[in-house]
Amino acid sequence: MSEKDAKISSPLLVAALVVLLIAGFALLPRLFKPRGGALDGKDAPNFTLEVVANINPSGEGKGTLTLSDLRGKPVLLDFWATWCGPCAEETPMIDKVAQRYKDRGLVVVGVNTSDAPNLARPWVERRRITFPIVFDASNEVAAGYGVDNLPTLVLVSRAGKVIAMRTGMTGDAELEALVKEALSAEL
Repeated sequence: MSEKDAKISSPLLVAALVVLLIAGFALLPRLFKPRGGALDGKDAPNFTLEVVANINPSGEGKGTLTLSDLRGKPVLLDFWATWCGPCAEETPMIDKVAQRYKDRGLVVVGVNTSDAPNLARPWVERRRITFPIVFDASNEVAAGYGVDNLPTLVLVSRAGKVIAMRTGMTGDAELEALVKEALSAEL
């Protein structure tokens, strides 16, 4: 490399490092944000929403799902949207967990939020997702749970208390541990 090339690449290298540092400072707080939520240990806000895909676990033939009807079972709420790339990556893992633990009482409910009507059903069918999907048309349920980023998972105990809340992608091992906690929790 000539001296002239070194002089030209040096400012570019410095600029690239500055951009990386700025991006790092923007992303690091999100990576190390506490993993719990303001609702941990509190009653899960009740809701009734329209079921837009799959079987309704709170009652055959009902077009709505009410969270309080699921009392006595641990519930995993998956807040997502069709436009959310991380949601698309995480949903198959959540579906596998739903299938693996349904015989032990776990109920998984997808809450489609921050989305246009009528998009959830075809999205779910293309991906062969099996757990029930409800539509939060007004985003009120998401707001009630403090959901400000997608995907967000909320784990509710058999007694209706929020056990855990996770924002962003949740790994398979962490999700397994949370579900096992919910299955054994007495709260």
